[in-house]
This record gives sequence, C-alpha cells and structure tokens, in this order.
Amino acid sequence: MPAGCGEWARHCAGGLGLWGVVSLSLGVAVASLLFAAFVVVRWPAHQFRDELPPPFMPGHPRWQRRLGRLAKNLGAVVLVLAGLIMSLPGVPGQGLLVILIGLSLSDLPGKRGVERRLIARPLVSRTLNSVRARFGRPPLDLGGPGVRESAVL
Repeated sequence: MPAGCGEWARHCAGGLGLWGVVSLSLGVAVASLLFAAFVVVRWPAHQFRDELPPPFMPGHPRWQRRLGRLAKNLGAVVLVLAGLIMSLPGVPGQGLLVILIGLSLSDLPGKRGVERRLIARPLVSRTLNSVRARFGRPPLDLGGPGVRESAVL
C-alpha cells in the first residue's frame, strides 16, 4: 500500500482506534440492513408486477412533479453509488440490495426489466420474500409479462 494511503486511512479514522473503526463498520452494516429491510417491507406486493411503473405524484402540479423527480433521481444516484461501494470486499453493508433500491427510485429507460429479472432470481426473491414474511407482508408479485424463466438464469 502506498504511504499516502496509510496516512489517509489514519487521518480518516481520526482518534477512533481499532475498536472505534470496527464499531463504526458494524454500525454502518446494521444501519444499511435496517434501511434495506424497511424499504423492502414498505414496497407494495405489486411493485414489480407491471411493465410500466405507476405514475409519480399524480394530482400534483407539474413543477412539484419535476422537483420531486429530480430529488428522487439524485437520491437514486446516491444509493446506487453507496451500494457499489458496499459491494466491494471488506466494506460492510448490503450492497446489492441498496443498488436495487436505488435502481427502483431512478427513471432510467429499461430499468424495469433489469429490476424484474434481478428480483426474479431465486436467491434474491427468496431473500426479499422472507424479509417481507417476517413482517407479515405478502410476497412480491412478479406475475406480469416480461419475466421469463430463461431471463431468471
């Protein structure tokens, strides 16, 4: 490791010491897990059933919808970047789940198919639905067209 990286790490850790850094890492991991579980439980069961997402902020003036859409997409970028960082080895957190949450917030073209294929993977759907079941929520419904068995693999 270059000398500059070691100095940077010591500077970022401040006066935390080893146990402080370990505690901070555990805290980040637990916080990201709680956040991800909260979002997954709050999704309606039909969140990913249809090809098109439901309209955003219906009944609000155009300027509020545009401002809301801008904030939503900025939040999506932050979550996807955080998820990518959490996906790195040695970084605590639920990377793939945070990426999925960020992706579900975004307005990227074609994102719906990617979401549905990702959620249709057996391991992902089992995990998400077990979290939902623990909180008394029905499993996610992917019954709409577009999720083919061959796309799951």
